[in-house]
Amino acid sequence: MQNKSTKYLALIMIILFPLGNFIKAQDTYQRNTSADVQGYIFNLSLNDENNEIKGEAEITVAFKNEVNAFALDLIAKSGNYGMQVSNIFEGDKVANYNYVSNKIKITPFSSEEKIRTYKVVYKGIPERGLVIDTTKFGQRSFFGDNWPNLARHWLPSVDHPSDKATIEFRIKAPDHYDVVATGEKIEESNLKNGYKLTTYKEPAPVAMKVVTIGVTEFASKLLDEVNGIPVSAWVYPENRLDGFSDYGVASKVLKYFIDNIGPYAYAKLANMQAKTQWGGLENAGTIAYFENSVTGKNEVEGLIAHEIAHQWFGNSATENDWNHVWLSEGFATYFAILYQESVYGDEKRKEELELDRKNIIDYYLKNAAPIVDPSITDPLKVLSANTYEKAGWVLNMLRHKLGDETFWKGIQAYYKAFRNSNVLSTDFQKIMEETSGEDLDEFFQQWIFTKGHPQLKLNWTYKKKKLQINLEQLQKHHVFKFPLEIGVIKDGKIIIHKTEVHTALKNYTIKLDSEPDKVILDPQSWLLFEEK
Repeated sequence: MQNKSTKYLALIMIILFPLGNFIKAQDTYQRNTSADVQGYIFNLSLNDENNEIKGEAEITVAFKNEVNAFALDLIAKSGNYGMQVSNIFEGDKVANYNYVSNKIKITPFSSEEKIRTYKVVYKGIPERGLVIDTTKFGQRSFFGDNWPNLARHWLPSVDHPSDKATIEFRIKAPDHYDVVATGEKIEESNLKNGYKLTTYKEPAPVAMKVVTIGVTEFASKLLDEVNGIPVSAWVYPENRLDGFSDYGVASKVLKYFIDNIGPYAYAKLANMQAKTQWGGLENAGTIAYFENSVTGKNEVEGLIAHEIAHQWFGNSATENDWNHVWLSEGFATYFAILYQESVYGDEKRKEELELDRKNIIDYYLKNAAPIVDPSITDPLKVLSANTYEKAGWVLNMLRHKLGDETFWKGIQAYYKAFRNSNVLSTDFQKIMEETSGEDLDEFFQQWIFTKGHPQLKLNWTYKKKKLQINLEQLQKHHVFKFPLEIGVIKDGKIIIHKTEVHTALKNYTIKLDSEPDKVILDPQSWLLFEEK
């Protein structure tokens, strides 16, 4: 997911202290102790007379241990907005429930049955989550925009990434609309009185943050098939040719990630021009891009790569806790860079990372916090230059530390182990340790759980055919340990020398026949640091 102003459009991208490890991270969502949602079927009725939606949600729940009470999220009606629940059923009986504080609390009937289906009948006008508006061309539209926890405004659900489930949308809407949604289209039927039923079904489990629908007048095209996965574009008719062109790169991006990471998890890859609060939103198999992403100038390749990378990282291998969102956003940031590196060469990697370095340093001046920040309780506040750019830089450093072959083997093993599942930072660390045979605890502690980055001051002198380099870490809160490449430049040629830094002061001597013109740190952009 990207904010609307992104570096991929040559604009400014808008978007922790060592207090302990992930166990203390403050994701305050109250989880169900034994109930695990297996699947949702959302029957939704939309109309052109008003913004009220009518819904029947069929929710299949598996009880892992004892059959205990559980809760679903749904924002209750208050004023003009919110949902009214008219009834809830357990099987064919009225369920034992109450609906308070935007939570539907259901106490199951006494039974040994471990898998049960509940139906929630409701209606209302969503204030958020489902964006009911007009497109930039004045056409009425309905777009799901759930990230991070806005599904609860229109879909009764466990609105937290730790509980993933299969999804089916059955959407009844006026027949002049085109409908796209999470999953594969399995039905489109004309009904009486000018309505149409469209059904999409996604068999892979997904989190509610990346579930969506798009209902408006679309121009759509099958762009390609990659490994049997249909890749399509859904754009406003006025943007038809420009949109098909701009989104056409998606098949090339998809192939790169399948080839290098592992199998794609979802039924399709639709690329949708949409009303969204984000620059791009990585909905599983149905990505939303902001309306003005379509220009016909093919300027959004990096943004498309970011959102498609999310299909592996964040959607399939999903953070189990909001404070570990770097496993989604940091991965998407760096893997978009890796894709661009594969197309345009290593200079593109360095160019993107240098832009990111500036954002990281600027952010740290105002927000001195680690990537996994246990002080954050609001999921909207987990997004920052830390969880995007800094986390991307951490992956860049890990790649350099392990080497390309080991890094990619580790990434493939990580995805294979946690495809369609949930992860924490320690899970990723463990996989990379198993793959590399290295103890990476110090690496993860200092880069993920410790605030800041090395602030380096370089001095050098040349005497008697010896280059004396003096390096000082100026930050006071932590001494970072890292490999460092030093570039010695003479007559336009650069020779790279490698050393290890383990102390606040580092002295390093290089024998040289003549005095260099210049000495620079990290010429290949492998270390996140700030030079003072």
